[in-house]
Amino acid sequence: MGTYAASGTPQQSANRSALSPGTVPAAYQEAIQKWGALCPEISPPMLAAQLYQESGFDPKARSGVGAQGMAQFMPGTWATYGTDANGDGRKDVWDPYDAIASAAVYDCALAKDVSKVPGDPQANMLAAYNAGPYAVTSNRGIPPYKETQGYVRSIQAMARSFTAPTAPLEVSAQSAAAIYFAQTKLGTPYLWGGEGLPSQNGRFDCSGLTQAAYASVGITLPRVANDQWYAGPHPSRDQLRPGDLVFWATDLGDPRSIHHVGIYVGGGYMINAPHTGAVIRYDKIDSREYIGATRVTSDGAQALPTRNNDGSVNAPSRPGSTAPTSPAGPQGGAQGGAQANAAAAPARSAVAAPPAPTGPTPTGAGR
Repeated sequence: MGTYAASGTPQQSANRSALSPGTVPAAYQEAIQKWGALCPEISPPMLAAQLYQESGFDPKARSGVGAQGMAQFMPGTWATYGTDANGDGRKDVWDPYDAIASAAVYDCALAKDVSKVPGDPQANMLAAYNAGPYAVTSNRGIPPYKETQGYVRSIQAMARSFTAPTAPLEVSAQSAAAIYFAQTKLGTPYLWGGEGLPSQNGRFDCSGLTQAAYASVGITLPRVANDQWYAGPHPSRDQLRPGDLVFWATDLGDPRSIHHVGIYVGGGYMINAPHTGAVIRYDKIDSREYIGATRVTSDGAQALPTRNNDGSVNAPSRPGSTAPTSPAGPQGGAQGGAQANAAAAPARSAVAAPPAPTGPTPTGAGR
């Protein structure tokens, strides 16, 4: 996986996981790939999954408890772990390159704190991120808190969506039934915001149709297309199979601009709810704005974040109000909001790290 040098310089190795094309905004891809190699316990796909879970790659995200920026740092944690990644002389929580680097620096510091705990080092690090390192060391592993156990599962499952496939993907067992549901809706008029409700006369928009199709087989997808994009791994065009979700974006270098989704049925065609004035129908998938496909998995769908009414991502919950699932020692210092648990971690100087690439910050987010 790579080594964590004394200088803090990421050292790549041949088996370092690569990011799947189209899953990370192009402006941030090089930085995530580089900083995701900072220590052996993290990887670029895992770092990308954390950033998406925290903010949906929004560098201006702000939580109700005071967490800030793409990586949702609390001010006190940023004061210790903030990193000047772009070399401009400032450690700016609102700068996406500083935030990406600092998230990796913080992860690796937590990994060091729990390095003597038995079990999966990455899972222990993620548990420390959510519940604080004391909760992990005192429990000799992932603590029995619902929020923490869910966070570890979600990040590791979601990382698979960000990982470039190196072997053929397993075909979904639920795909045929999802297609069947969509076929029963052929000819139904399109409705913006439609979810097939009786009050909507059973009409759908594009992501409402795909959400309902997979709900019919017991898989809960998010409401918007650019979140559904992360509900599983991404087959290449020549690996498409019936049941895969297929997506279109206005900017092929930025998945936040995804604006349309359909269900692939084979032979270069999909079922989709195209636009106002049209009906649910078969259409060809090959067009200029095609960004790729997702093979939906139950684990991938369950890992996805939820959104507020304004479209902002709900940061993962931390322990505090939920009872442990089994007897355990004292909890870590999580207070809600990313890195709020830093109070449980020993203070240290920020890890030295190399400059990350700079570039323009993409704007806009497709829904």
